[in-house]
Amino acid sequence: MKSALSRPKARAALMEELEHAVRRSSALGVIFGQAVASRVGISSSDLECLDFLNLDGRVTAGRLAELTGLTTGAITGVVDRLEKAGLVRRERDESDRRKVFIATVPENIAKVGRFYEHMQRAMLKDWESYSDSELKLLLRFMTQGYKTMLMATEELKAMMETPKGKRAGAKRPARAP
Repeated sequence: MKSALSRPKARAALMEELEHAVRRSSALGVIFGQAVASRVGISSSDLECLDFLNLDGRVTAGRLAELTGLTTGAITGVVDRLEKAGLVRRERDESDRRKVFIATVPENIAKVGRFYEHMQRAMLKDWESYSDSELKLLLRFMTQGYKTMLMATEELKAMMETPKGKRAGAKRPARAP
C-alpha cells in the first residue's frame, strides 16, 4: 500500500527535478547568448533570430516571424539591425521581385560561430553516449518544447495586447450604488 502512494510522489519529485534542470539549462543558455551577443554588438533577441536563420536558411521576414513568434514589425527591426551589423542581407526573389528573402552572410556568421565551437564539441561528445532510442526521445522532448514555447509566446502576445480590464479573469471594480 505504501509503495502505491509513494509512486505519485516520486513521479512528482522527478518532474520537478526535470523542470528545474530545464530552467537552469535555459537560463544559462540565455546568459551565454547575451555574452555572445554583447561581444558581436547585437541584442540577444537579434542573436536568437540569427540562429533561426542559420537553422532554416534563407527565409522571408514573414516566415521568420512565424518561426520566432515575433510580429512582422518586430522582425523588420531585427533584420535592419542584423543587416547593419553585416550578418544578413536582403535578397529579392528572382521570379517575384516583390518577395524579399533574408539570407545570412556566411563569412560574418563564421565569426559568430566560433564562440559556439567549444560548446558544440562538448555537446556532441555528450550525445555520443546516448543510444539511438534515447536520442529520439530527446529529439521528441526538444521538438515538443519548441512547439510549447511558440504557443506560450502567442498566448503571451495576445494577453499583452488585450486591455487590462478585458483580460480573462480580470476583476472589474465594484460599481457604486
